[in-house]
Amino acid sequence: MSDTKRVLLVVEDDPALQKQMRWAFDSYETIAAADREEAIAQLRRHSPPVVTVDLGLPPEPDTPVEGLKLVEQILACAPDTKIIVLTGQQDRANALKAIGLGAYDFYEKPFDSEMLGLTIERAFRLYDLQQENRRLSEMHQPDALAGLITRDPQLLRICRTVEKLAASDATVLILGESGTGKELIGRGLHNLSPRVVGKFVAINCAAIPENLLESELFGYERGAFTGAAKTTPGKIEVAHGGTLMLDEIGDLPLSLQSKLLRFLQERVIERLGGRREIPVDVRIVCATHQDLKALIAQQRFREDLYYRVAEIVLNVPPLRARSGDAALLAHVFLRRFAAEFKRGSITLSADALSAIESHQWPGNVRELENCIKRAAIMTEGKQVTPADLGLDELTQGDVRFSLREVRDEAERRAVMSVLGRANGNVAKAAELLGVSRPTLYDLMHRIGLK
Repeated sequence: MSDTKRVLLVVEDDPALQKQMRWAFDSYETIAAADREEAIAQLRRHSPPVVTVDLGLPPEPDTPVEGLKLVEQILACAPDTKIIVLTGQQDRANALKAIGLGAYDFYEKPFDSEMLGLTIERAFRLYDLQQENRRLSEMHQPDALAGLITRDPQLLRICRTVEKLAASDATVLILGESGTGKELIGRGLHNLSPRVVGKFVAINCAAIPENLLESELFGYERGAFTGAAKTTPGKIEVAHGGTLMLDEIGDLPLSLQSKLLRFLQERVIERLGGRREIPVDVRIVCATHQDLKALIAQQRFREDLYYRVAEIVLNVPPLRARSGDAALLAHVFLRRFAAEFKRGSITLSADALSAIESHQWPGNVRELENCIKRAAIMTEGKQVTPADLGLDELTQGDVRFSLREVRDEAERRAVMSVLGRANGNVAKAAELLGVSRPTLYDLMHRIGLK
């Protein structure tokens, strides 16, 4: 297909009209479909910005049933697509019904190719304007999760969830191994919320000794203990109007768990040595690498506190489960450290990338960042090797880059999944995959399915 021509899909069961429209609109890459099934397959294959639809389609060409169903399906699959409905002269009511479903415009048959061409061109321009507006809008919106770099579908879904949760005050529990970016997600929740004008305060419950943690969280009055020379607000109070992140909440001592539970229930605190209740408006975000339910079974974590902090639970996948992210992050970190240490342009060798992709990264992103930092300092040439990373070099057979094998495996999984979803119905499966039935039969034969 041409790279310069815009795609126009014509849904028309009359071969003569198909030929006429291809000739009249040769400035576009005009693709034709004769029925609803073929139209949906072409839509999935080519993603045309504009579609013309004849409402009278087989197997019921004398009624608008198939055409109206197609309009609904197109808008469900591709809501931005502009649909121009072609109708008979006495069929204005059904044309208006199609407009009500979301079609862009309608035109009566027999059509004037010049006038219809103007309508089609307007539809293309509107589509282009909407796409450009969306692109500009996304460019000018600050990305509160800019520090979280990923292509992993599971982590991207978590990012979308964070965007939805940000406007609420729901208490969020973020689970994940150390170094996976839990604090970045917590900051994202704060930065996207109306509380962004307030402070984001993070405290690591495992890093502070138990005898100091209570005063760090709740503050203390002057004279509350030896050395308390002045009244000092705690982290909860400092975060008033903003967000408090309790990292490694699984390490919170039981004595403090009950006090935190009371705060979460009543939203008031008392400083050490004080008797006055202080109301605090703060959103709580918690994080831990531990299995809190296992801690509950061991009576090391209060069950009632768990249900208070786990209103929404986000599970952050480890780096080893995020296909392709290790190499992606390695490039980003190397550019950053090369600039920081004034090393000029340093790249990762193919062997280094293979070693990065095969390593399990038990310390996750934090371990990878430290590894790349070391390599940026230690490497003597312009290419980072596995030795610079401190990783073992792979043999040639350890990583396979056969595009055919990757494609065949992807096709096999897609066909198996869709056939299961379609309950073995080949026609429906072909429609979902956006291919013709003969193509699907060929794929099934190739992977050994009958």
